[in-house]
Amino acid sequence: MTILVTGAAGFIGHALTRALMQRGQHVVGIDNLNPYYDPALKHARLANLATIQEGRFDFVELDFADHEPLEAALAPHDPSTIVHLGAQAGVRYSIDNPRAYVQSNLVGHLNLLEVARNRQVKQFVYASSSSVYGNSDTVPFSVDHRVDHPVSLYAATKKADELMSETYAHLYRIPMTGLRFFTVYGPWGRPDMALWKFTRAILQGQPIDVYNHGDMRRDFTYIDDIIAGVLAVIDHPPTDDGAMKPGGSISPHRIYNIGNNQPEPLGRMIDVIEAACGRPAIRNMLPMQPGDVYQTYADISAIQGELGYAPTTGIGIGIPRFVDWYRSYTGS
Repeated sequence: MTILVTGAAGFIGHALTRALMQRGQHVVGIDNLNPYYDPALKHARLANLATIQEGRFDFVELDFADHEPLEAALAPHDPSTIVHLGAQAGVRYSIDNPRAYVQSNLVGHLNLLEVARNRQVKQFVYASSSSVYGNSDTVPFSVDHRVDHPVSLYAATKKADELMSETYAHLYRIPMTGLRFFTVYGPWGRPDMALWKFTRAILQGQPIDVYNHGDMRRDFTYIDDIIAGVLAVIDHPPTDDGAMKPGGSISPHRIYNIGNNQPEPLGRMIDVIEAACGRPAIRNMLPMQPGDVYQTYADISAIQGELGYAPTTGIGIGIPRFVDWYRSYTGS
């Protein structure tokens, strides 16, 4: 079985491709290796995939927002499943660069939906985000809650992706699963995320910016727990039985939260990084940033009940693993 993974050189895409290959599967990976963050890390992830002896990996460098090169590149392949993880990420970046999000997250998503329709794939799995919940006061966040008030363009594009996917599931009966990821972290993570920034600054003796004066909470989810959930989704596509799915669809389209179901105060996260680094942080307290949210908190009962998803890694274990990897990767 061939699986198409977009964003294969990204954080989650790399980890998923690695896990699929270790199961002996053939992965066709797509990534445009854009400079949103240092492409050297993306190349390092690809080099890491080249060390895996199991499975097979065919990598194609292209922008999936350009449909003609996308279709030409996929002509030799026959994927049975698409896992669309590629996107322009980052809440704050979307404020200054909105067109990048429309092109990648809307046009690109549509292009992959068209591939799924034309190839008649068995299922289409795609990345949404916990950002769609905005500043909801109702916690934990449930996939059955309304999410009509995004506070960033990034979140708006992810909600739009869910709506487009619902349409394709309804019209073409393509089994679809949208995954709302909650603050993913771990080895090979992204340099634009707080964990990387804080770790680098603490090790270098530089101050860290702590927004909302530290009064924020995040449902930090370790990368291995995320991948366990994605693999379970791949192995169990939704059925087209007319029953209501998580998220409210009666088409073969469901939406799951994948989180740790345990929001942590930002201050505790920094405490754990300090302990792992062996030195204190210099905390620069600042007000809340535009587009940011106070807390994220995943209700995982849907994926837990249907697929047995059960995260096992708290930040007391996961953050030291990241710090160890970071020091090895950077030589810090």
